[in-house]
Amino acid sequence: MPNYLWVNLPVKDMNRAVEFYKGLGFPVDTQPNSNQAKVIVGDNQVNVMLFQDSIFKNFTRSTITDTKQSAEVLFSIGAESREEVDDMAKKAVASGGTVFAEPGENQGWLYGCGIADPDGHRWNALYMDMSKMPKA
Repeated sequence: MPNYLWVNLPVKDMNRAVEFYKGLGFPVDTQPNSNQAKVIVGDNQVNVMLFQDSIFKNFTRSTITDTKQSAEVLFSIGAESREEVDDMAKKAVASGGTVFAEPGENQGWLYGCGIADPDGHRWNALYMDMSKMPKA
């Protein structure tokens, strides 16, 4: 049974990407003069591997999605509170990213926002108020 999950993302500027994820508060492991970095996300320590475009393209043997034209995937990160969602949106902008969906409520029990890193990879910060979740 698999026991780890790695998400691999192409980046154009490794230093800019590393600074973005550090700015969000994620631990980042880099090696000097390396074309890759590891970002640790969450308590389950999901590994997000950042690779220079050329390296990513070589091992995937495919073209890289133009994130200005389409979304490759939406990564979701659980937040502990509405304030944490708001804070993540502010940190994303301060760290060189963008907010593509302002923080707000959805369905009366979800509160989230959409952010993108400098390479356009999309993330959703989401707080779920389980006390307001509709009963089945």
